[in-house]
Amino acid sequence: MGMRVVRYVEKEGSRWGVLKEERIIPLEGTYPTLAALLREGVAEARNALSAGTEGIPLSDARLLSPVTSPARIVCQGANYSAHRAEAGLKPERPPFNLIFTKADSSLSGAYDPIQLPGHVKLLDYEIELGLVIGKAIDAPVLVSEENLHEYVAGLVISNDVSSRDVQFVEGQWYKGKSYRSFCPTGPFLYLLDKEEVPDIFNLDLKLWVNGEQRQAANTKQLLFPPDETLTELSSLMDLSVGDLVMTGTPGGVALHLTPEAFDQLSNPFLPGNKKLELLIESQKDNPRYLKEGDVITCEITSPDGRIHLGAQENKVVAALNSTLVQ
Repeated sequence: MGMRVVRYVEKEGSRWGVLKEERIIPLEGTYPTLAALLREGVAEARNALSAGTEGIPLSDARLLSPVTSPARIVCQGANYSAHRAEAGLKPERPPFNLIFTKADSSLSGAYDPIQLPGHVKLLDYEIELGLVIGKAIDAPVLVSEENLHEYVAGLVISNDVSSRDVQFVEGQWYKGKSYRSFCPTGPFLYLLDKEEVPDIFNLDLKLWVNGEQRQAANTKQLLFPPDETLTELSSLMDLSVGDLVMTGTPGGVALHLTPEAFDQLSNPFLPGNKKLELLIESQKDNPRYLKEGDVITCEITSPDGRIHLGAQENKVVAALNSTLVQ
């Protein structure tokens, strides 16, 4: 079995621990980043887990994102057929893998508030399986299901929170998805045993808004699976230990576009004010976008329950100083 690792607040800083049942067993080592923990602290975590010390109640700890800055956050877009269809795209696998990034300053904890900027009118949610890189990639490599365990250390829940009005009106995915708090991650980092790596291809993703289930899918449905994606990424960029690769969101997001609307919004020659009018008009009767006070809950588990990445619960609040950005 793998193990669940948490990062939590202690005094003015943070500390790592390993989860045993509902108690955190603190690690003695000081690991300033996730990369340091993966390089130097895994053996300590395993020893702490087997030692069975009493630890502290999980409910007493304020958990932080287990993915730490600095880190690359590399994302796959439109990687489930149902999400492609609701976004106005053809539902079959496209000829290319859509890749974009998020700022690591968007990382936040699994129970931290999501800050809604005042100018954002179409705030959306996207549950995604996050892969934590466990081996540096600095040259092209062929990643397969057989050697995937060498490159993926563990799994986390991630939520690719998105401003659709910025993303589509300005044509800037990075900007629309990188506001502070737009990447809740955790609560746990599940460090995989080698034998569990095949389970990556059979995990259930579920998301609720205010108790209403919005998203449900299985990673069997990924159009570009992790081994193929890491192979492609290795041909164009470096990945470091502790980086996060987000594998795409399933259907059920708030965004819903017709193919005609998507084509118009993708037109680089259509002025921004016209795009905004088109987008707002196309979404005017859509009640699914997030607003202040909404609570988003996310879970990722294996069907048999052996792997459980915990549950996120994030409330939408008004961002501080949001009126400074227009």
